[in-house]
Amino acid sequence: MRELDVSKIRDAVAELCMKANFELRRDISGALRQALKRETDDRARRILKLIIENARLARAKKLAICQDTGVVIVFLEIGQDISLVGGDLKEAVDAGVREGYRRGCLRNSVVGDAILRENTRDNTPAVMHVEIVKGDRVRIVVTPKGFGSENK
Repeated sequence: MRELDVSKIRDAVAELCMKANFELRRDISGALRQALKRETDDRARRILKLIIENARLARAKKLAICQDTGVVIVFLEIGQDISLVGGDLKEAVDAGVREGYRRGCLRNSVVGDAILRENTRDNTPAVMHVEIVKGDRVRIVVTPKGFGSENK
């Protein structure tokens, strides 16, 4: 059985928080460019160009693509042949979120109590989905979920 220190998961989550907020996935940016090629309406073309330019600048300057960095959703696939050592998995994920949002200068918008509406000031807790899979690897996917309509 392979051992994996949860500090590696913390570090990966921190990096992925920044990457998810600074970079559009290639398939999404490709779809935007394809839409621009097909679009005939001038206003829609201008908007698509602005979105594409915003994404380019965000990646180049390490700025958030959108000011609504929302809540962090972390999907973990953990191999059944791995032993996590060195701490608690949930604490490691939340520490990674704290670090990524601090280093990336990302907006902290999570509240600890939905009624009192007090901001946690570190964008935790993250929402975690864990799946146990075959093997001795860990796969981590991080996605910021903007709050948008949830505020209404």
